[in-house]
Amino acid sequence: MEFAPYQDTTPEANRALSPPPRRSSSRSPHPRSPTSQNRAGPNPLSSATLPPPSHFSDEAQTSGGFGAGDVEGGRLNVNLFETSLPIRLDYEAMLAYLLLPPAGGVFLLVTEHKSDYVRFHAWQSSLLFAAIFVLHLIFAWSSVLSWILLVIDLGLIGFLTWRAYKDADMLDRFEVPFFGRLATSFVDSE
Repeated sequence: MEFAPYQDTTPEANRALSPPPRRSSSRSPHPRSPTSQNRAGPNPLSSATLPPPSHFSDEAQTSGGFGAGDVEGGRLNVNLFETSLPIRLDYEAMLAYLLLPPAGGVFLLVTEHKSDYVRFHAWQSSLLFAAIFVLHLIFAWSSVLSWILLVIDLGLIGFLTWRAYKDADMLDRFEVPFFGRLATSFVDSE
């Protein structure tokens, strides 16, 4: 029976058969090294009889170079949900706000190079919380204003983290009024 079109002989002709079992000995036989006649024979697994790996790929064969890739759009295969770090896109966008802002945003700007969605949230987090940090320094003399700013910080961190997670499936960007537009312009110019 021929199941694969690339086989020219039946598998049983090339398969090494097991030796017959010994019935006289109750112990298992000692392993022996292969004899020289077995080493000199042709290797059934040699690469000359197998087709190249590209034969088994599901992708369409292209000539490569510029313009190779997607047939419909003529664009390269780009996965918009792929990230540089081994973390899901939505979790990575959330980390921009959860990893001690603005330090988490700066960390993601340094490490993330593939996802514009994550880079947007990293820029927005860095810009927004750097400005709020400056406000903390300015109003450090008043404990009441410092506590109010802390509550605003925690509320912004929670809300922006939730929006980064929620909007990741459609890659929508929730922009904070001034810093969101600035973050978008930075990501678009990269």
